[in-house]
Amino acid sequence: MSEISVPSAYSSAEIRLDEFIDLEKFPIHDLTNPNRASLVEDCHLDIKKWGCAHIPDFILPSAIKKMKDEAFRLMGVARRAHTLVNPYLTEEDTTLPKDHPKRFFEERTSSFINSDFLESDSVLRKIYDSDVVVHFVSECLNVGPIYRWAEPLGRNPYSIMNNGDYFPWHFDGNDFTVSILVNESNKGGDFEYVPDIRSPGNENFEGVKSILEGDRDKVKVLRLKTGDLQIFSGRYSLHRVTVTRGDSPRIIALPTYVKNPYLVNRPHHAEAFYGRSMQIHHERNLERPDNLTD
Repeated sequence: MSEISVPSAYSSAEIRLDEFIDLEKFPIHDLTNPNRASLVEDCHLDIKKWGCAHIPDFILPSAIKKMKDEAFRLMGVARRAHTLVNPYLTEEDTTLPKDHPKRFFEERTSSFINSDFLESDSVLRKIYDSDVVVHFVSECLNVGPIYRWAEPLGRNPYSIMNNGDYFPWHFDGNDFTVSILVNESNKGGDFEYVPDIRSPGNENFEGVKSILEGDRDKVKVLRLKTGDLQIFSGRYSLHRVTVTRGDSPRIIALPTYVKNPYLVNRPHHAEAFYGRSMQIHHERNLERPDNLTD
């Protein structure tokens, strides 16, 4: 009998959800369970009203510990960015007025442990590759179908912010991100966002400019705790993470989903976030259907 080969990615049949989720408290696998229906409806309403959904203590402490341990083991390969970026992660366009949002640059000093460094038995990989999780996120967003991202570097990375690090205002190149806080910083590290400040075909540069200049009227603040899950549409919502303080790094896992499974980051976006671009970023550098800058 020939030896069975190990799959290159997990499938739903191989993933034990109870390894990282309390299925009695969060029965995301049981489509007939009224508690699941209630959870999905709450998330859907929160996304519609606030631009994101927040589920406290969604990931089991035992799974969080495994993810934290993995992140610390991989800390040596974390790619640290110390660069000036605008909200669109594009180069400066000197033909525009000086106060245009595309010419607003801030210093970014956070790091990523890119997805291609995750360990073979990574809990984060299992969460990301679970069909049940994808289906649950899709229902919470009330958008479907959604897919795992073909992006090889940023499909499910860890974001690392040490003392004094800052992740400036920006838009995402992907459609939807699930955030799982793995480790809290001592102070700071708040997630701030402005829901749906732009839309397909409408950049709303004036609205973006007002936020960059300090207008706080529409800014929402979310203070995540370890084990919390957040579902967020970062393509249309301007967002940032405030400066972290203390000797405990802010570590957050970022499983990322898209409506078009073929697209990946543009080369300049991959280089700005993950330190390098690959052949796939150049081959699939196509126009986005929403015509937005990224």
